[in-house]
Amino acid sequence: MSEHNHNDSCGCGHDHVHDSITLSLDDGTELQCIVLDIFTVDDKDYIALQPMEGEEDDNVFLYRFIQEDEEDEPQLLSIEDDDEFEAVADAFEEILDAQEYDEMFDDDFEDLDDEYED
Repeated sequence: MSEHNHNDSCGCGHDHVHDSITLSLDDGTELQCIVLDIFTVDDKDYIALQPMEGEEDDNVFLYRFIQEDEEDEPQLLSIEDDDEFEAVADAFEEILDAQEYDEMFDDDFEDLDDEYED
């Protein structure tokens, strides 16, 4: 994985540093993706990826994530079981909801700070 400065996706105007990873697709093409999050469900690690550009940049890809230690290349495994995929997708939705909730309150507090500075 490599780091990539990416300040287009969230629209907040701040510079963010995101890890990125290149997926090798079944048709032989490669797709550069931002690592949105690595999270655990039922004692297994999963990764959420979003393509940086192209027609699939609105999609999020979920994979089982295995990395023995920081020196090893990560392994991404497809989630074949429907119940497992649903549990992982639900967990990722909860993460997104929590981030949106936090951002909503961060924006409110920034507005309040601006009012008190004036």
